[in-house]
Amino acid sequence: MGTCESCHAPERCEYCCSPAEIHDPAMKTLTLMRHAKSSWKNPGLPDHMRPLNKRGRRDAPMMGRRLAEQGPPVELIVSSPAVRALETAEAMAQEMEYPWDEIATDDDLYEADGAEILMVIERQDDWIDHLMLIGHNPGLTELVNTLARLGVENVPTSGVVRLSYDVGHWGQISEVEPARVTFDYPKRRSG
Repeated sequence: MGTCESCHAPERCEYCCSPAEIHDPAMKTLTLMRHAKSSWKNPGLPDHMRPLNKRGRRDAPMMGRRLAEQGPPVELIVSSPAVRALETAEAMAQEMEYPWDEIATDDDLYEADGAEILMVIERQDDWIDHLMLIGHNPGLTELVNTLARLGVENVPTSGVVRLSYDVGHWGQISEVEPARVTFDYPKRRSG
């Protein structure tokens, strides 16, 4: 299978083959999300098996709708393999009209610190312009503060940080300041 000469996407690239204004190979959007609120009802359940609780099942779709309204569309969702993260990813995908069977999992996102999450980001294919990662604290908050310098004490459950970069390669995002940063979470009031 060949690759797109412009962005090195697999031959099925729909971006470079579309009008130029749709695909900007020199812009990357990274959406970092902490999984939705999980259940502690069963204390004997291993940590990675904990599902979402009622609030988590409510908040994840709400955040998915907010992201879908803001655009641009997510091209790849990568989730921690923990049940609560995967359930969050599936709820987000449904609201964003992202195929749930195309959600990728990466074992390196579970119990990862900020540097380990950054390594997952940096190894993504450069044809992906909008990447979404769903993971855990404290690593997620650590990475947000490293990349965006927001001074956030805690990215809350279902919290979403979107960073846009004027770069063409995922490996460059730690070398530059983001061009734009947005931070949203369920209890944040709009307007």
